[in-house]
Amino acid sequence: MTSTSVQSPELAPAVKSINVGLPIMVNGCTGKMGRAVLEAAISAGLDPVPVALGRPGDAGKIVDVGGKQIEVQGPSQRESFLSSVIKEYPNLIVVDYTVPSSVNENAALYSKVGVPFVMGTTGGDRELLYKNVAASNVYALISPQMGKQVVAFLAAMEIMAKQFPGAFSGYNLKVMESHQASKLDISGTSEAVISCFQKLGVSFELDQVEQIRDPKLQVEKVGVPEEHISGHAFHTYNLTSPDGTVSFKFEHNVCGRSIYAEGTVDAVLFLAKKVSSNADKRIYDMIDVLREGNMR
Repeated sequence: MTSTSVQSPELAPAVKSINVGLPIMVNGCTGKMGRAVLEAAISAGLDPVPVALGRPGDAGKIVDVGGKQIEVQGPSQRESFLSSVIKEYPNLIVVDYTVPSSVNENAALYSKVGVPFVMGTTGGDRELLYKNVAASNVYALISPQMGKQVVAFLAAMEIMAKQFPGAFSGYNLKVMESHQASKLDISGTSEAVISCFQKLGVSFELDQVEQIRDPKLQVEKVGVPEEHISGHAFHTYNLTSPDGTVSFKFEHNVCGRSIYAEGTVDAVLFLAKKVSSNADKRIYDMIDVLREGNMR
């Protein structure tokens, strides 16, 4: 499902006229996902600002990506720091790939200073997240899944759940997900798909998800290539009829992070367009990006 976009020299001027000069701040850039987003952003012609927010242990670190050096600011005086960055880069878009425990706090900060942001970090109190962002009237794109093709699959699931509620009543569901050991929470993608199955009549709770984080099991049981143990997302959903005579299997497996990084860049460009046009709607997700149809 992963793909890498390669820009030809002939296309560079067209991309440059749209993207170059758009400043972005990638918070969580010391992590692998943050670095992948920086690489994709630079490749697309976006302009990462030379600073970012990070955890206490990351304060003062310098992240070097594609010839760009980004200094990480710790949690102290975050509000005044971010406000000063916005003053210097008034068209700034923030991208958040931090940790689940920071989702609500970070979103509250972005909302308070009024900076548009793309929230790629999963976890946190999602209901509170949407409530607070809506109250702030700031532009935001929030999505637990940034991979465009995976989002299309989720959209199809939601359509099925809406049009055929109860279609799988009585069916038994088993869900298995495998991610790199550093992923602490249940996949937001799994949560979204499970929600659809629940609407389709399946009885299932999130604590029933089989989360595999052990590298040995990931290779032997799940079939993850060893070279992608440190960065992958494998999901399997097995449905079985009450009498065991009918079964369905839904599966989507991603190796690496490029699919999410490229999708995040599309999200940034989409949100920047909404800000510049002073769009009435303020909160978006990746399905909105797909519907727009102007992805790279």
